[in-house]
Amino acid sequence: MPSLPVSSVFPEFETADPTKARVDFSKFPSRRSVVHSTNGLVACSQPLAAKCGVEILEKGGNAADAAVAVAAALNMTEPGSTGIGGDMFILFWDAKQQKVRGLNGSGRSGRKCNIDAVREALQKENPGGQVTKIGNQSPQAVTVPGAAAGWIDTHELFGNANITMNDILLPAIQLGEGGFPVSEMTGQSWMGSEKNIRKANEKSLTFKDMLKKDPGATDGCRAPRPGEVMRNPLLAKTFRTLADKGKDGFYTGEIAQAIVTALRDRGGLMEMEDLAEHSKDSKQEVTPISLKFTAQGLDDDPKRGRGVEVWEHPPNGQGIIALMALGLMQQFQAADKIKVFGPEDFNSAEYLHAIIEALRISFSDGRWWVADYGSGAGPDLLQDEYLKKRAELFDNTKAIDKFDHGEPVQRGKPVQFQSPALQSCDTVYFAVADGQGNVASFINSNFSGFGTAIIPADCGFTLQNRGSAFSLDSNHPNSIAPRKRPYHTIIPGMVTNMDGSLHSAFGVMGGFMQPQGHVQVLLGQLIGRLNPQQALDAPRISVNENLDVDVEEGMPEATIQGLRDLKHTVTVVKGRARGMFGRGQIIRCSIDPVDPVDAQTRTLIWSAGSDLRADGAVYPAGPVRQGKEQQSSIFSYLFSRPK
Repeated sequence: MPSLPVSSVFPEFETADPTKARVDFSKFPSRRSVVHSTNGLVACSQPLAAKCGVEILEKGGNAADAAVAVAAALNMTEPGSTGIGGDMFILFWDAKQQKVRGLNGSGRSGRKCNIDAVREALQKENPGGQVTKIGNQSPQAVTVPGAAAGWIDTHELFGNANITMNDILLPAIQLGEGGFPVSEMTGQSWMGSEKNIRKANEKSLTFKDMLKKDPGATDGCRAPRPGEVMRNPLLAKTFRTLADKGKDGFYTGEIAQAIVTALRDRGGLMEMEDLAEHSKDSKQEVTPISLKFTAQGLDDDPKRGRGVEVWEHPPNGQGIIALMALGLMQQFQAADKIKVFGPEDFNSAEYLHAIIEALRISFSDGRWWVADYGSGAGPDLLQDEYLKKRAELFDNTKAIDKFDHGEPVQRGKPVQFQSPALQSCDTVYFAVADGQGNVASFINSNFSGFGTAIIPADCGFTLQNRGSAFSLDSNHPNSIAPRKRPYHTIIPGMVTNMDGSLHSAFGVMGGFMQPQGHVQVLLGQLIGRLNPQQALDAPRISVNENLDVDVEEGMPEATIQGLRDLKHTVTVVKGRARGMFGRGQIIRCSIDPVDPVDAQTRTLIWSAGSDLRADGAVYPAGPVRQGKEQQSSIFSYLFSRPK
């Protein structure tokens, strides 16, 4: 047996106070290559979670089934970013139907959550203070968790009927019961959130359920450090209940009661009926929205398919912001305000100025108009005439001084509102492809780190704070109201070719960064002619909550100075703070041009990249195993080791 503790692997954490240690994930970054597979693959921010997805693919599950397995495993291994107490969205490329399908797995506010009731509850939390927004740690920020229902609905709508939820959740259950080593970024996040976890549960003492047992620590527990083994048998039990009893096991039984009790004890308004109602009406496919991007020379280039069609979820998701920005880029070119950029222009000041201004205009609209419109369609922000009018704001010689949202329809009186969506970066995005040609573009989130950090008793997970994105102004489209979904930051992306075939699944997690990441990594491939891994590795910009520009360390100095010359307010972000630029995954779809030589149908090839800003990578799947072969996997070693 080795004599050195795991901290010896991470010298940063051998300090007197390891909670103050910082892992610089950009120090000596390893080179990564694009990973290819013909059997399917998983691109994910956590290696053990990716392996859970591969396990399901090799058992005969399809991309949707494997995606749910990955989501559950990420809840276990990366609980600060995601979990069953949060929400999820999926875009699914259905190979049989040759179409993009979608599921909105986000929950709603409770039926008692009108503005007056919420304001009154917030005032009780902050006696004598001014109530202007719903705080991230407030119980009023908890909307009904949509992930549990979303996982089951994903399997039932898109998955393989020959595999069960017990099969799908088993790898994550084994991680929770057998224990798993904590990865670097996750360990640091966990330590940074320990104070919030303790504070949110100081009366119930349920903070112990999500901290590592250590007899030498305060209360006998602490946050796990990188490399240490963490166990969460309570979350494993929650997963078993969901697998055995379905949605009712989560939304009507002991788990639901634990959620309501935890919130009621803290002054929350959620009731059992709110959870039960979600169980009844969650299984509703949504029609994705799209925009055809044929600018920047794509329409004249058959090698690039003469353009692409980009797919996102409709509001309450913010994917429309990415589509608006791409549409505005087309309008800028049509008005001769920007040139056709080539690979040599990628991440130049001129190139980024156009992207930044397109994003600033899009965010000024999105922060006002993105909301839950129920059965209505909401305003048409993608109409050509509207985009053309908004594009008139663009000046190719300088940054725009002032923004207001546009008026695709007349509604209410403009008010100042900045969604907390522009202030948070904690989510997981991953993509899964299978050997039959299906792809899942999947995202799951607590919103801000560990959500509210409120832990229902004996459940092993925290509750999200998605409701903090609601406005408390009744004139705002995103104002809080009973049974309403809030502005949602989490957006999976999908791209098809102009002939309707699949191009790619992609996404970049991270609150406000998500639509910005979508635009940058997509244009990096289309204009910069970068491969998926290069597109993810490239330094990024981010339009922040003040609509100023954050630039990632590694951007050329000439570009930074050029942006300042264009009157942008620029801040260069270095070190681990670069995590604010999101963590993405890309899976591209293509065919071998000559294999097999004597067949009309060529071999399908998946090619993927994974963001260096996270702990993960891309893992290819092997062929589907038969019979006893299913018992032979990495998990037979991982879960049979001495405990």
